[in-house]
Amino acid sequence: MQPKDTSCSCSGRVTGLDQVEEDRVERTSVRVVHYLNQFFGGVGGEDKAYIEPMIEEGPVGPGRGIQEALGGKGEVIATVICGDNYFAENIGEASDKVMELLSPFQPDVVIAGPAFNAGRYGIACGAVCQSVKERLDIPAVTGMHRENPGLDLYRKDVYIVETADSVRGMLPAISKMVSLALKLASRQKIGSPSEEGYFPRGVLVNEISDKTGAERVVNMLLKKLQGQPFKSEVSRPNYDRVAPAPAIADIQKATIALITDGGLVPKGNPDKIEIRTATRFGKYDIEGIDELNPEAYEVNHEGYDSVFVREDPHRLVPVDVMRDFEKEGVIGGLYKRFYSTTGVANIVDTVRRMGEIIAQELKAEGVSGVILTST
Repeated sequence: MQPKDTSCSCSGRVTGLDQVEEDRVERTSVRVVHYLNQFFGGVGGEDKAYIEPMIEEGPVGPGRGIQEALGGKGEVIATVICGDNYFAENIGEASDKVMELLSPFQPDVVIAGPAFNAGRYGIACGAVCQSVKERLDIPAVTGMHRENPGLDLYRKDVYIVETADSVRGMLPAISKMVSLALKLASRQKIGSPSEEGYFPRGVLVNEISDKTGAERVVNMLLKKLQGQPFKSEVSRPNYDRVAPAPAIADIQKATIALITDGGLVPKGNPDKIEIRTATRFGKYDIEGIDELNPEAYEVNHEGYDSVFVREDPHRLVPVDVMRDFEKEGVIGGLYKRFYSTTGVANIVDTVRRMGEIIAQELKAEGVSGVILTST
């Protein structure tokens, strides 16, 4: 069998990876492909969270802000849009499809998001940037809030610009992302995280200094002793360690409480718990109740499809099973109230404060343990 001729003579030249790279070098305007979820892509909200990747030419939604920030230095040539749920539940397949859609546009750089503090969106943005970098050898940048779960998953492999927690920080996020993207596209030297505004990636770069290490560390020590500002050359990790509670001595005599951050509340949300970034919680009476009536409850929580919880609240707050355990003597009893708040895009200090208040109340009531359910 003769080898198949894969060259193309329609343009009078052979195309391939080498030619693509040569074309990139010749360009004066940076070609940008932008990635968005279904919400920012203008397709819809949670009802469209399962749409598969699709592509549109030109900028869409926040992409228009990116186009404006690029000025005459670049152009958003296409926008890839995908549903958050589809991507989060099919990361490998979704990444493949996104690569297939954007690669024919031969971008110089890919910008994803910004995702702010939206967890599923952040994971998708990180995965897209990682795939673009590793599989297509194209630089990429995204933006997230420091508490987005996508940050820890992808910060070592992807340039992630620090953003605010919500869309209120869109303009400064776009400005930093575009600035970094232009440098990446033109293969310029990328400065330190503090200079460029991205999260540290754990990369140590050797630099020439006119002072020895001993001199530099003594200078830092003197500044510290004198109360002057200084910056370490190697940042120390800061881990939040929580000591595990001791095991319950006799579970058959224990009173167990139910707590959820899935946003289950009585109809009307009487405590006005926020749909995201919650600052308060509610506690709701279940004394003498064997089952939760779906008609009496609603879900006040964005970021996940709550249809199954609304059909059967026990999928989130298992009062029915706990009552069975109570009757069978598996536990001593179920506490008379369940606690609920919203767990999306929360601030650590705020949820820590709420947790401390709830813990104090339950300890005062003689509760021995807690089952905490989430989404």
